[in-house]
Amino acid sequence: MSEVTKNVILDLLPLYLAGEVSEDTSVLVKKYLEADPELAEAAKEMAKADSLGKVPLPFRKDTAMETYQEAKKWMTIRVLGLAAIAGLVIACFLITVLLGTSLDHVAQLFVQ
Repeated sequence: MSEVTKNVILDLLPLYLAGEVSEDTSVLVKKYLEADPELAEAAKEMAKADSLGKVPLPFRKDTAMETYQEAKKWMTIRVLGLAAIAGLVIACFLITVLLGTSLDHVAQLFVQ
């Protein structure tokens, strides 16, 4: 088997830091990092930067309520819009049926 290059380790490093590699790959990356202090330092920096991104945002009740009110407003608009569209469709159907039957009666009067 050929020697593992630095580029291969760089490709595996994000997965290794996320803990998504097999045990064999983990051992391989650890050995390479022990042999290459420069890359080991870069890996530490990557791990530190990645852990900073996992810090949860502080919960603020006022912004949560604003978001809830905004979502509630848009849900109401959507429901009313769908109700209006459904009403128009039903009205068009009823008008078509009523006009169709009344035109049939008028046509029968002229035929007789």
